[in-house]
Amino acid sequence: MRSEGRGRWWGLLAISLGVAMIIVDATIVNVAVPQIIRDLEVTSTDAQWVQEAYTLVFAALLLVAGRFADRSGRRRMFVTGVTVFVVASVLAALAGSGPALIGARVLQGIGGAMMLPTSLSLLNANFRGREKGIAFAIWGSTIGGAAALGPLLGGWLTTTYSWRWAFGINIPVSLAVIVATLILVAESRDDRAERGVDLLGALLSVIGMTGVVFALIEGRTYGWWERERPFSLFGLDWTANVSPVPVAGLVGLAALGVFLAEQVRRNRAGRPALLDLSLFGIGSFRNGILAAAIVSLGEFGLLFALPLWFQNVLGYSAFRTGLALLPLAVGSFLASGIGAPLTQRWGAARVVQLGVAAELVGVAGLGLVVAPDTTWWAPVGFLFVYGIGVGLATAQLTGVSLAEVPVQRSGQGSGLQSTARQVGSALGIAVLGTVLFAGLGGILTDRLADQPGLAPAQREQVVTAVKESAGAAITGLAADPRTAPIAEEAKVAFSDATRYAAFAAAGFLLVGLLACLRLPRVRAEATGDAPPASAEPAQV
Repeated sequence: MRSEGRGRWWGLLAISLGVAMIIVDATIVNVAVPQIIRDLEVTSTDAQWVQEAYTLVFAALLLVAGRFADRSGRRRMFVTGVTVFVVASVLAALAGSGPALIGARVLQGIGGAMMLPTSLSLLNANFRGREKGIAFAIWGSTIGGAAALGPLLGGWLTTTYSWRWAFGINIPVSLAVIVATLILVAESRDDRAERGVDLLGALLSVIGMTGVVFALIEGRTYGWWERERPFSLFGLDWTANVSPVPVAGLVGLAALGVFLAEQVRRNRAGRPALLDLSLFGIGSFRNGILAAAIVSLGEFGLLFALPLWFQNVLGYSAFRTGLALLPLAVGSFLASGIGAPLTQRWGAARVVQLGVAAELVGVAGLGLVVAPDTTWWAPVGFLFVYGIGVGLATAQLTGVSLAEVPVQRSGQGSGLQSTARQVGSALGIAVLGTVLFAGLGGILTDRLADQPGLAPAQREQVVTAVKESAGAAITGLAADPRTAPIAEEAKVAFSDATRYAAFAAAGFLLVGLLACLRLPRVRAEATGDAPPASAEPAQV
């Protein structure tokens, strides 16, 4: 029995390492993009799709992957996802063109979508009671820490070796995760699941999520209504004056509407359905995923703005930017140690509220210290508090959401919870990105209005260059003595806009905190003291 216990905890380490890998790959590419553009000679549009193709496919497939994991076996789905991910990483590391790299990132997104909800359902099936709380704490802190470590790892690999190693590092990690998972993690599935597959539901779900997430991610780039730049997909050019964003959003919403109607019909008829609507009758699950979506609006959106500010205003290198964000990772990892005892003492709902409150304090504090002349130590404490909050809230909110979900349906519950988080995060990034760049454009335009010797046309050109480069043009302006004063104004404007984005994120977190006040106190027996359904003995 002791050996089995140790095996499960080592298995948890393997699962957490796999989760860390897919979260890191969502952020690691950000700092490698400039070198990718130079080496592969890709356009800025292709470079953008290198970053966002992964996120788009990842979010679109979470629900489908979670449901199919319940039926086919959760460990099998997780290992298959890791295998797809490592193959995609090899293709990305060897890519010789922009389209090849984008294709590899799409494949990575498929693998990641198979892994994330399945990792949650494996924890839900293989841990019980107090151990489940500890397992979720480790899982949640892994996500927060990995999100902050991505830029550090990417900056170090890109600076020291090559951007290709940002993908190559996944190869040994993936192989270790596959071997450890097969040896140490028990298989589980829903043997009572109805026969048949809801292929229409799966198709509508993917179309709907793809359209909605695309609109949220790309609205600022291609225009929320009128098309602001060329758009092409699979070699086909979008020539209409209207942006593809509202079209994709409307198609996505329509598909989701048909999907929900079809799921209601299938549930009433007792036919196989992708979405088991009875899950929403569980109060802790219903309130938990709603709170997760709202909290995600402000939880990671600021990580989009902060690296840009560190590099383009304070002049940090990619590696130093990663170091600057390290306190967030430290705080998140520390939360895994204090989360379980706090949960035992106060309950999971109270710990979630404490975590979101800590995030709110950290994010608002960052907004207060952002300035063109901020010293390196000023953000450290607030990033640490922010990380503590992410580690506490992510883990325990997940635990609350899944606590009363039957083990045999944990894959579907995990997929829904992960999807709610991803949609909330995409919406948060869309809103905060709009706040950041709209604020930057407006503030810089006002500050340059009285700049001597700068004609209106030149002013507009400078503002456009700073906005479209996400602040990277500031370095070039600062290097030329003739435009150095303009660069100083741009640094002030970018700092002010980052401050506004931080305060907007804090506002989202305040709403999330209010939503978390509605979380129920989950019964102790709901944490999974019963043996996991249909679980095979752990192979140790």
